[in-house]
Amino acid sequence: MNGKERISRILKRQPVDRIGLCEAFWSDTLKEYRRQGKMKEGEPFEDHFGLDLQICRPFNLTLDLSFEDEILEETDAVMVVKDGNGATLRKHKLHDTPSEHMDFSVKGPKDWDRVKHLLDGCDERRIDFEGYRKAKAAAEKAGRFFCCAEFGPFALTHPVSGHMHILTGMALEPQWVTEMAQAYAGLMIRLQALLFEREGYPDAVWYYDDLGFKQRSFMSPQMYKDIFFQSHKQVVDYAHAHGLPVILHSCGFIEPLIGHLVEAGFDCLQALEIKSGMDLLRIYKNFGDKIALMGGIDVRVLLTNDRQKIDAELESKIPIVKNGFGYILHSDHSIPKEIEYDTVKYYFQKGLELGKY
Repeated sequence: MNGKERISRILKRQPVDRIGLCEAFWSDTLKEYRRQGKMKEGEPFEDHFGLDLQICRPFNLTLDLSFEDEILEETDAVMVVKDGNGATLRKHKLHDTPSEHMDFSVKGPKDWDRVKHLLDGCDERRIDFEGYRKAKAAAEKAGRFFCCAEFGPFALTHPVSGHMHILTGMALEPQWVTEMAQAYAGLMIRLQALLFEREGYPDAVWYYDDLGFKQRSFMSPQMYKDIFFQSHKQVVDYAHAHGLPVILHSCGFIEPLIGHLVEAGFDCLQALEIKSGMDLLRIYKNFGDKIALMGGIDVRVLLTNDRQKIDAELESKIPIVKNGFGYILHSDHSIPKEIEYDTVKYYFQKGLELGKY
C-alpha cells in the first residue's frame, strides 16, 4: 500500500496496513540537517523521510497583486515592509518567525469597501500552474497523497486587517468580517476550479486556518457559526462536489469549535496543539468516529531528544488513536532545528511500529 492509497483510506476511516505519516519542518531545520550532511541539497524532505503526504501551495492571495513591497526601514536583522495587503510588517531576516504586525490600511467596513473589488474575478497571475504541475507529478511518481493547500477564510482576513481589527470587528461589526471571509472563500473556489480544470485534481484540499491560541479559541462556537461557518462550508462543499476530502490545519485551542467543524464537513483535523490545551486522546474519544485526526504528538517531548520520553509519548497515544483507522502521525506543530536528525528518524520509526495493524 503506497502513501496515496493509505491516506485516501485513512480519511474515510477504512482499514489500512498502518497509520499514515506526515510532518512539517521549519526551513531552518532542513538547512541544519543539510549543513550536517544528513540530507542532500535540493532533496525533498518528503522523499528523504518517506512521508505519505505532500502539500503544494499554488496560489497568491495578496490583496493587490500589482503592488510591489515597499521597504520602509532595514537593518542587518530586520526590515519593515509595506506589502500588497496594505499591511506594515516587521520581518526578521536571521531566523524563521512570523512577521510582526505594525499597521494596516484596512481597519473597518469603509476600508474594506474601498479594496474588496481587488478579489473579484479570477486573475491567472494568482496561480502557479507550473509549480502545481511539477509537485503533482512528483507526488504521483512517488505514490504520495497530494494536497492543494492554502490559507482559509479566517486566516486570510488578518494579513489584511490584523487580528486586533478582525476580532474587534467580529464583536462590533460582524457583517464586514463575514463578507470578507466569504469573498476569500469565493476567490479560492474560482482559483481551484481554473487550476484543476487545466492541471487536474489533487487528492485533497488542505486549508490553514488558525482559529485559536493558548487555552482559548479566537471566537466562541456561536460566533464561529455566525461568521465563519458558511465560508468554511462553502469551500468544503465545493471540494466534496468534486470528490475531494478536505483537511483543516489549525494551531491553538479549538476544541470548542470541533463540533461545528465536523458539521461544516471537514474530513481531517490537524495539528492538535498540545501546548495550547488540545488533548489528542480526549478529542479522539469525543470525535474520532466523526473526523480523522493528524498530529497531537507533543513537540516539546521531541525537543528533549530523549528516546525514553519519546517512547512514553508515543506509547500512551498511538495504540489508542489508531483504532478506527483514522490517524496520521504528525507532531503538534512543526519540527524545529533543536530536534536532532536522529531523533526525527527514531520518532518516525517508533511511531510507525506502534501504528501497524
